[in-house]
Amino acid sequence: MAALLIALIPRNYRFVIRIVSVTASLISLVLGVAMFAAFVPGGTGFQFAQRVPWVESLGISYYVGVDGINVGLVLLGTIVAFAATAISWDIKDRQKEFYLLLMVMIGGILGAFASLDLFFLYFFHELALIPTFIMIGVWGRGENKNYAAYNITLYLTAGALLTLIGLIALYVASGANTFSIPELTAALSARPLSSNLQQLIFPILLFGFGILVSLWPFHTWAPLGYGAAPAATAMLHAGVLKKFGLYGLIRVALPMLPEGAQSWMQILAVLCLGNILFSGLVAMQQRNLNLLIGNSSVAHMGFVFLGIASLTLIGITGAVVVMIAHGLLAALSFAISGYLYQQTGTLNLDSYGGFLRRLPFMGTVTIMMVMAGCGLPAFANFVGEAMAMFGAWKAHPVVTTLAAWGALVIAAVYMLGLARSAMHGPMVELGNNLQDAPGLWRKLPFALLVAGLLIFGCVPRLLTDRIAPSAEKIVQLTTGQKSPNLRTAESSAPAGTRFTVVAQP
Repeated sequence: MAALLIALIPRNYRFVIRIVSVTASLISLVLGVAMFAAFVPGGTGFQFAQRVPWVESLGISYYVGVDGINVGLVLLGTIVAFAATAISWDIKDRQKEFYLLLMVMIGGILGAFASLDLFFLYFFHELALIPTFIMIGVWGRGENKNYAAYNITLYLTAGALLTLIGLIALYVASGANTFSIPELTAALSARPLSSNLQQLIFPILLFGFGILVSLWPFHTWAPLGYGAAPAATAMLHAGVLKKFGLYGLIRVALPMLPEGAQSWMQILAVLCLGNILFSGLVAMQQRNLNLLIGNSSVAHMGFVFLGIASLTLIGITGAVVVMIAHGLLAALSFAISGYLYQQTGTLNLDSYGGFLRRLPFMGTVTIMMVMAGCGLPAFANFVGEAMAMFGAWKAHPVVTTLAAWGALVIAAVYMLGLARSAMHGPMVELGNNLQDAPGLWRKLPFALLVAGLLIFGCVPRLLTDRIAPSAEKIVQLTTGQKSPNLRTAESSAPAGTRFTVVAQP
């Protein structure tokens, strides 16, 4: 609605355009927080569901709702959307077009994560993806922005095409004549596809969704694209939209293609090491702030893949927690890099130094970002990564050991190196003209993102209590086994006690 309204406002009414955009994102944030607070953990089925039939002959409906898997992701989308809109004050050229595309991108992101219909799941993702390409090409920065725009377009288009092929194959093979995700899951649970079909369709979805998430070795688009993107675009894509592929794997591929999933999890576990170790080592070598953050973002995705590859309750729950925690961290990182670029005109870390003296607020926020990136306790990233590694330990002990080394050593080296280069040491000449974030309004988006990392890190049950019941159903549908907590209860019960497990797709 905000995008349509902006299209009608004359372009010289810049302040009105910005107010409309900020107001729309703020309303979405308030509704997102209210929805998250009103969500009943462990409730049956999808909550806040709404369904309107559209093309009934094909079984396509506007169908939205949330369970434990996506309720936190929708909240994440509203938080990052507001923060990204609030920090976009540095956009001076073609403001009308920028904010219109930003509103379309946000609408697509929220629609994709709320959608329970395969058609609209894909449609909303593409709706959010198209503005990304345009915004990098028009408002991007650096000499290689056009190359980065073409690169990200080619990679993500290829990933989206593979995903589309896999989704169509799944719809046709199911014979259910519906795009409803709950109905497809129930139909394929009652009448599973043949093993050969599952082995054919699952890798298509794995690599289609994987390219969209920057699964190694199809990850090179991410650091280049984020390095050239305007801050708001990088915040939304790296922080939220990139999680679409992970969400698709958990929501669609695992429960609908369980045999295919089980046979590919060992390969996925090995590939995730490429994200964690290779991208982490590349990040250590970077002297460009955005390229460092971009490679760090790719590395963190490895822990989500590791949690998914575990096919355990604690691993899948941890994977969703990492998705939310990394979304907040990536948004905060690119917001900080955008502010420093606006102040200094460069992203070269060799030109930085001593900024903490002149930027007490932004310096403190940067140090908090570094600590979250290192996976320190009290931040949500620690909770998610620890759960993912605990979940994966039994099935993939060698991979988990190497992943832990990557998290504890490699990540610490490049994140602490960032803090040392930018915040500490002697004051460089660029620091003489720096100004800290003025006023509460400019500080609010940064404070909001840090608060999210700390709240979910100190009280992780706000997330895990909501995620675990839905993650348990995913695990049961994928493995056909009871979750660990049910097995523990059974083993400690008196002899003769009978247990009944009811899975509701």
